[in-house]
Amino acid sequence: MEQNAKYIKMTTEPIEKLITSLAVPTIISMLVTSFYNLADTLFVRQLENDSMVAAVGIIMPLMSIIQAFGFFCGHGSANYISRAFGRRDMSSAEKMAATGFGFAFLIGVIISVLGLSLRTPLVTLLGAKTEATVRESINYMTYILIATPFMMGAIVINNQLRMQGNAFFAMIGLTSGALINLALDPILIFEKGDVIFGGAITVPFGFGMGVAGAALATAISQTISFILLAAGMWKSDNVKIHLKNFTPTKYYIGGIVQGGLPSLARQGLGSIASTCLNNSIGYFVAPVMIDAAQAAMTGVSRIMMFLYSAVIGFGQGFQPVCGFNYGAKKYDRVIKAYYFCIKVAFVVLLCLSTLGFIFAYPITNAVAGSSKEAAEIAAFVFRLQLIAFPLMAWVTMSNMMLQNIGKTASATLVAMLRQGIAFIPVVLLLPLLTEALGFSGLLGIELAQPIADVIAFAVSAPIGKAAINEMRRENEN
Repeated sequence: MEQNAKYIKMTTEPIEKLITSLAVPTIISMLVTSFYNLADTLFVRQLENDSMVAAVGIIMPLMSIIQAFGFFCGHGSANYISRAFGRRDMSSAEKMAATGFGFAFLIGVIISVLGLSLRTPLVTLLGAKTEATVRESINYMTYILIATPFMMGAIVINNQLRMQGNAFFAMIGLTSGALINLALDPILIFEKGDVIFGGAITVPFGFGMGVAGAALATAISQTISFILLAAGMWKSDNVKIHLKNFTPTKYYIGGIVQGGLPSLARQGLGSIASTCLNNSIGYFVAPVMIDAAQAAMTGVSRIMMFLYSAVIGFGQGFQPVCGFNYGAKKYDRVIKAYYFCIKVAFVVLLCLSTLGFIFAYPITNAVAGSSKEAAEIAAFVFRLQLIAFPLMAWVTMSNMMLQNIGKTASATLVAMLRQGIAFIPVVLLLPLLTEALGFSGLLGIELAQPIADVIAFAVSAPIGKAAINEMRRENEN
């Protein structure tokens, strides 16, 4: 009865009201989750050490790889489940839920074991160039790797909850973990008596672990989040994960690939892109400026991720509506939802970009390294990236729609654009061009992301429009 009522709600309730109600908890989840990632950098910044801030950025590609496989299994299984709900095939939904979770946890164990065995060569490959940055990157990475299986399991359960319209339980699991992380960060990072935030706070007690404390706080909070999300799954009307339903057949693996490949491509290329960025800085920037430049880029990346998370959260409210109605062949509702989300996302990003441009220096100075050089680089890069930022409304919603309706090739292409097909060649080649023109190679690195964003918009908008036209023709038939 509950599942039937959900089907009726998702396929009949007014689009604007439905998406908004589903988006509120996902926006909160994304903002809180993104904020505690930002808070890690904010607290580490108080150590007044560019190498430690840079270490957080060095490990970002590893975090992206972990998230890539988590979203691959999570989005792949969840998208299949939402469409199975739309056609009322609950047996297949239960098998997919267990299969997606099982694969994610196993991949997490493999990443954890391999990463812990190869820590020094791994951080060097990720872009650590100075002795101090290598040391601090290893300190940060170790705890992240230990918690990897639980991080990936949490991603899968969160997406399965959310795509079945149970965003509230997903929000509780994620926000609880985030709040725990925020509480643990100062306790684990600082020692008793440390003065932080410009002398505003004196730490009453702490373990003094430095950047390793930030990683341990993340590891503990992610594990707790996994436990809470699993509890939410069992208390909701969600499809339950029973390991006896683990079905690693060609059909279900194919379903995960179809729905999850765009996420794997996007996050995986994001990891490669971050690695290319770190190595490009190491090659084109003077040695004395490397830590400052990497610290600046780390801070700006975390800030942009926080701002972007609001739109991703809103889009996640769109995804179950898209999946349910596409599965039920109600294409007019999918089209209406798509354009509604683009309009809202564009306005939100335009407002955020305007405010960020005006207050760039104080915003970036809070997280982007302690040196004057890092602060100047960060403010300039932040303003450059905000110029093209509103265009991400089309890129994001097109990618989410294509992924949910099973357009795997198109969705994968769109997912790969911003942080892969466009960004990687630009960040590697543009510094050569700026140096040839008499400017610094650093300028080319700073311009890489906004140029990649414009390219991503120019390619993804027509692809999204083509999918909409196809659904319109199906409606007419």
